[in-house]
Amino acid sequence: MKKLFSDPIFLAAILLVVFLFGIAGYHFELGFPPLMGMVLGSIIGIVILVGLKLLISLAKPLFKTISIGFLTTFLSGLLALVILKSYAFRWPSSMYYVLAAWGFVCCLLLTFGLNKVIKNKDSKGWILVIVSLLIVALGFYGFNSLEGDPYIQARTGSEISPQITMLSEMGLEDPSKKGSFEIATFTYGSGTDEKRPEYAELVKIKTPTVDASRILPEWKGKKKKWREKFWGFGVENFPLNGRVYMPKGDGRFPLVLMVHGNHSMIDFSDAGYAYLGELLASRGSIAVSVDENFINAHWSGDFRGKEMPARAWLLLKHLEQWQKWNNGDHADLAGKVDMGNIVLVGHSRGGEAVSIAAAFNELERFPDNAQETFNFGFGIKGVISIAPTDYRYDREITLKNINYLSLQGAYDSDEVSFWGMRPYHRLKFSDDFDGFKAGVYMNHANHGQFNSTWGRSDFGAPMKWLLNLQPLVSGEEQRQMAKVYVSAFVEAVLKGKKVYRNVFKSVDGVKNWLPNDTYLSQYADASKKILLDFEDDIDITSGKHGLQITAENFKIWREEELKSRDDGEQQNNALVLGWKYLKQAGKDSLPQYHIHIPDTLKNFSGMDTLALSVGVGDISELDLEEKEKDVSNPGFNFSILLKDSLGNKASIDLGSTNVLPVPIRSKFTKFKFLDKDMIGSDWEVQLKSCFVPISTFMAKNEKLDLSKLKTISLMFDKDSLGIVVIDDIGIYTTPVMEQESILVE
Repeated sequence: MKKLFSDPIFLAAILLVVFLFGIAGYHFELGFPPLMGMVLGSIIGIVILVGLKLLISLAKPLFKTISIGFLTTFLSGLLALVILKSYAFRWPSSMYYVLAAWGFVCCLLLTFGLNKVIKNKDSKGWILVIVSLLIVALGFYGFNSLEGDPYIQARTGSEISPQITMLSEMGLEDPSKKGSFEIATFTYGSGTDEKRPEYAELVKIKTPTVDASRILPEWKGKKKKWREKFWGFGVENFPLNGRVYMPKGDGRFPLVLMVHGNHSMIDFSDAGYAYLGELLASRGSIAVSVDENFINAHWSGDFRGKEMPARAWLLLKHLEQWQKWNNGDHADLAGKVDMGNIVLVGHSRGGEAVSIAAAFNELERFPDNAQETFNFGFGIKGVISIAPTDYRYDREITLKNINYLSLQGAYDSDEVSFWGMRPYHRLKFSDDFDGFKAGVYMNHANHGQFNSTWGRSDFGAPMKWLLNLQPLVSGEEQRQMAKVYVSAFVEAVLKGKKVYRNVFKSVDGVKNWLPNDTYLSQYADASKKILLDFEDDIDITSGKHGLQITAENFKIWREEELKSRDDGEQQNNALVLGWKYLKQAGKDSLPQYHIHIPDTLKNFSGMDTLALSVGVGDISELDLEEKEKDVSNPGFNFSILLKDSLGNKASIDLGSTNVLPVPIRSKFTKFKFLDKDMIGSDWEVQLKSCFVPISTFMAKNEKLDLSKLKTISLMFDKDSLGIVVIDDIGIYTTPVMEQESILVE
């Protein structure tokens, strides 16, 4: 028996198992201190390995020609590693078993070397020890050297850089700047929370519990057992817990509810939005960070989206409580809240929950169980989704006549696509609705850093060791982006300061308020009259309002639904145009896309701005020759030509009035092949709203008669090859940006 367990090969295996199981135990959140978890994990690994070795050794008579020590060590070690991978160390198999083999070789060299030194008194064993340590050091160095952004030096976009006037130069105050209000902070909650003193003896206001049993029937089995054992309450008595950031002074103040997403339920998330709460309160809004940690993920199980209605419903129950306080149930809060001016902010699954809450707010009954009646009807004016999901709830939510904003990082390893743009595209405005919708896409921002407590990695260890973290902006920088846009949204939507809509119309005008990085922004409101959105039918030669389309000299001309990087649906159709021609090509052979306007369409005389969304397509579709593949400019600048029925025309190239969009590519993990397997493509088409003032056309040709406008043409005369993606071509009859209005306010 002693010989069975003293073999250097077995000692190497036990060393590897102790190391890997210890790592898993340290990061496997059981509610114990991490070091205790590491010790427990190592003990479990040893027990499994020794038990398997003893079990396999009983089969010795079947393997008379094979060393029983080697056989039992190999099989027991392999089975122990398989068990570990299945329950804790969920790397892709190709990486996991390569790591295990590398680790075993290192441990084998180490144990053989130490065996020679200690047992055989052979100093040459130190060579094996040193070699093993060198392999470990080189392995760690090589592993970490794979981090970085391989796309950061790539030159993309036109060399044209138009002069952009910053909004701050036009007199608009930075919305991320602290306001003049002093702030009071406190918590409210059940007063009986067994895990969190801030919601137990430290609460300022005690709240009743709510019965969510009809909203979350999946609260059962081991999820129910372990959660109730940990929290001390069940689905019948969910608490209403919140952190309040409140401006001091006389009300009424607008109300902003913020809610976290899915995270480990024992790594509490609600404190992570204090940076937003303090900012908004200092500028005159009540901000509340809502605690929904008790329905978050845990090793005992994740509700896999079945909890999404509960996340939304709880927000509305918090609003219900605030309405009671405002109506006089609590003297300190009576009359302090403007319940007709509410914005909901959600992160991750919370970002999907706020849209669901806005939809539930209009309903009389819970759609999944009509026995549960609703009586909400609060004045929710807008929702903000930060790095949201849009697929967890099994009902697709389509909102109408509500202000909407979504923020997304291009290095988000959790929600790898800009899912927040799907509700953006589904959202509809009636002609008389005075609101807007916007989306902002930031390079080098991830998922977790929008919450100040979630950390730099979107995965927990050991998965996080595969992530490429070096290119990320700092947490402070990422949260600065959130502060600018969330605060500007609140100013525009809840305080009636419409000038702050300019923040969303073009990211280029606020870059002095933002971290230095690449951004794409989209914007639309009810005043935009859409000519072509490519959603109507499959006929690419016609559009709404009787428009007719012709095109010539393109290699690629199609309309398609845009795909996410993992081949999912963006739920948005767009026009794709690709071209390639000789640089000395004549004017008649240039690629041209013409929108022919019928005589029945007469509303162009008051046109102030031409608007369209533009993105960069996949240039590899052009089947380029080898020398053509080395292009620094993928060709996305083009001219827009307006022509009237009298033959008058004027042309403006898009890059003269807009900073043109560039493709934002991401390397999520240290290994490109893992990106492909785990994430998908290194990029996805994201569009940017571009605006061309009609005054620039008139400056070229004052004879142009917009009342007789016959064609709007896209002329691809700037680059000899390229692919562009175009959507939402339309017009504004009022100025999109107006300096005077900013200065006046």
